[in-house]
Amino acid sequence: MDSRFLLTLSLCFLCIFPHLSSSRSRVPILIEEKKTEGSVLRLRRGASSATFDPTRVIQLSWRPRAFLYKGFLSEEECDHLIEIAKDKLEKSMVADNESGKSIESEVRTSSGMFLQKAQDEVVANIEARIAAWTFLPIENGESIQILHYEHGQKYEPHFDYFHDKANQELGGHRVATVLMYLSNVEKGGETVFPNTESQMSQSKDEDASDCAKQGYSVKPYKGDALLFFSLHPDATTDPSSLHGSCPVIEGEKWSATKWIHVRSFEKSIKHAVSGDCVDGNDNCPLWAKAGECEKNPTYMVGSEGLPGFCRKSCNMCSS
Repeated sequence: MDSRFLLTLSLCFLCIFPHLSSSRSRVPILIEEKKTEGSVLRLRRGASSATFDPTRVIQLSWRPRAFLYKGFLSEEECDHLIEIAKDKLEKSMVADNESGKSIESEVRTSSGMFLQKAQDEVVANIEARIAAWTFLPIENGESIQILHYEHGQKYEPHFDYFHDKANQELGGHRVATVLMYLSNVEKGGETVFPNTESQMSQSKDEDASDCAKQGYSVKPYKGDALLFFSLHPDATTDPSSLHGSCPVIEGEKWSATKWIHVRSFEKSIKHAVSGDCVDGNDNCPLWAKAGECEKNPTYMVGSEGLPGFCRKSCNMCSS
């Protein structure tokens, strides 16, 4: 295998996972078993497992950190997601920057719907595969959203991280987005990053839309998946993650989005009241046993004026 590829792959994993140890947003991730079979990496979590092939991942940009997985979904998986969503679509909404509430806006003209987590075996397998690829826990993810864009429909450039406090109460910021393309698009419909440093080095195809030429663009191909990060490794927001969905010019576009947060999105985890010595997460005893109190003290123990989430399991109680 090309040594340059191995170096790129190593840097990819370093940027995705270990750097977060310096941030209090990092939640410990425990993977019980890891196996490799040729170029396929298999991660085992409890009774289930998921595989991904790192040789099919292409690094697109470092600012923002963006990666393309060729053939992440099978034809059958793409068709299945469209089939279960097509009769339940509603006009897409956006989060209001002031209140955090979902509102209608002309900046987003698609239609969509949310699946339930692990709605069926196909959805559960996709969610497990996303967790294996990103090295981010399943519980940190929102439900998958299926989106449909018809002629002229678009989503103007926006950030996936939040500008309001209300949307950060459950799970914190969105740290990563996995955008899966469920159909080919004859023309238009590209995902574009207007602020990336890589836009100048990208050669554009003749059939690229005018919108796609405004930044680094990714053309939708059925089964491909785009992973990009909205936060820097130190957990600060990354302005270069600004992105949009270009208008569909010919054909239609189907996609599936998985937003992943810095903490669990399944239930709110709140800091202990000053003076209390409690655990804020059911996994704290397991993490403490694995040595996370020493490896990740900012999250586990906390600092002066800002208590950690696992003080009890880290034996920080005075009595």
